[in-house]
Amino acid sequence: MSVSATVPVLSVMICDDEAPARARLRDLLADISAELPNAVVAEAANGLLALAAIEGLRVDVALVDIRMPKMDGVELARHLSQLEHPPSVIFVTAYDAYAVQAFELNAVDYLLKPVRARRLLDALQKVRQGRPQPPLAAMQQAARSHLSCHERGRLLLIAVSEILYFRADLKYVAARTREREYLLEESLAHLEQEFGERFIRLHRSVLAARDVITGFEKSPGSDDAETQWQAILRDVPERLPVSRRQWPLLKSYARHLSS
Repeated sequence: MSVSATVPVLSVMICDDEAPARARLRDLLADISAELPNAVVAEAANGLLALAAIEGLRVDVALVDIRMPKMDGVELARHLSQLEHPPSVIFVTAYDAYAVQAFELNAVDYLLKPVRARRLLDALQKVRQGRPQPPLAAMQQAARSHLSCHERGRLLLIAVSEILYFRADLKYVAARTREREYLLEESLAHLEQEFGERFIRLHRSVLAARDVITGFEKSPGSDDAETQWQAILRDVPERLPVSRRQWPLLKSYARHLSS
């Protein structure tokens, strides 16, 4: 009986911004298919395209380059971990300095370019053997370019550059863009830590993008000392509450806006 008749086919996604690198991985996967049956079910040139390419697909393993434009491999791995059936991640890199980091980021393995067939086979066999992949929650080093949320069975991406503010609401955080609102399963404290250069805290439940705040005004008819001030946002009718605790820190920012 042939190997392919007894072993399930491993579904693979290849993500690399260089077409020759993707072609080499395809060729190597074909070369080792007799020992480890596999099928390339999706290819992409960056993380954003990869997430779109695998929508609706069941992928066992993703071969992911680390340095890519628009969304790199590290951020892609984090979003992949949020899927209902997350694939195992094997990083592919031309830089040996990433080798140790790949394991720190909880990848199943890493492959150093130029990839060799035997090394690829060894890495994929780890996936086939079902070695557990630790959670990727702590893997991100730099701030993400996109956030993700689940909605009606789909994984949606929200560009951080398009978010006007975050507002905590019970167990969720709402991310507001000009078009709509998204519910995230993330804490406001973590978002502030990761995106502190872009967003400023107005209230214990609100972070706002610095570049959309046009000024501050007194809360009309409010006797609540906690929300005596409100932030005015560009092109948005909402006024965001400013807490008494945050106001001293925001005064200098308000002066900067008026100067």
